[in-house]
Amino acid sequence: MIAYLILVHRFPEQFKRMFRAIYVPGNHYLIHVDHRSGAAMQADVAAFLKPYANAAMLPSRKMLWGGYSLVDAELRGMAKLLEMGTDWRYFINLSGQDFPLKSQAYIADYLAQHDGTEFIRAVPQQAVRPDTMNRLSHYFVEAFNRIVRTGIPRRRMAGITPYIGTQWKAVTRDFCAFVCRDPAALRFKNFYRRTLIADEGFFQTVMMNAFAPAKQVNDDLRTIDWIPDGDIKLRPRTFVTRDALRLTLSPDLFARKFDAQEDSHILDLLEAHLLMAAAITLPKQAEPHATILQASGRIASAA
Repeated sequence: MIAYLILVHRFPEQFKRMFRAIYVPGNHYLIHVDHRSGAAMQADVAAFLKPYANAAMLPSRKMLWGGYSLVDAELRGMAKLLEMGTDWRYFINLSGQDFPLKSQAYIADYLAQHDGTEFIRAVPQQAVRPDTMNRLSHYFVEAFNRIVRTGIPRRRMAGITPYIGTQWKAVTRDFCAFVCRDPAALRFKNFYRRTLIADEGFFQTVMMNAFAPAKQVNDDLRTIDWIPDGDIKLRPRTFVTRDALRLTLSPDLFARKFDAQEDSHILDLLEAHLLMAAAITLPKQAEPHATILQASGRIASAA
């Protein structure tokens, strides 16, 4: 079984389409709606989820891109999902603008075949992304709806190699329990609480320094088309109808991101693809795929 955490901040109708596409009775689903999205949207999503006994809402808090609030939401989500059921093996986080490329039967079978593998992009930050080390060099705080860099420099964690990747992951229940409950994870929480874009480094650094995974693959199982975007080095391009062939042939399990207001037909096509393809597509070869992605350097900030 799979435990899903879905972070939603806009487009509630699009979220509902995605939820229906990933829903099966045996999984667990936890949804967090950004507090800044307003009470009306929170109530709308809660009403939509009411018929689903295996779905719940995570208490809403304000989320700020680049802030530790994103890590906090994931940690709270993991902890709640650990309480919701003992029968799930993998945790997958999604945004409300993601969409599945494979059926739930396929995804469950794929994860079972790779049981124990942690799917998370994680590379040594200093060696591979030295341009991002400024995220750790000073204290950062969330204030006035933005991330503020203070003038106070800070020391790095002694004996710890920082890692970086993306926010997206499919990780084991064992890792979720470790990062939520093990005292060894506390020092990482205290350090990353005052860093920039912690959601792209916290989980990676905990895993590679303290958790000792049985196997870690440098892959988040997502098709994402990273494009330049000003001061943010890369952002995910919004997929549209012309991307349909690429997406339906992708070996990945999910894709991001989509905007139904810009192009809803691509979602129509993916829904039809899921109905027809079900679980009969060729198995995704995780390790070679991950090697290609790592070599191409597709590690970037999420939007």
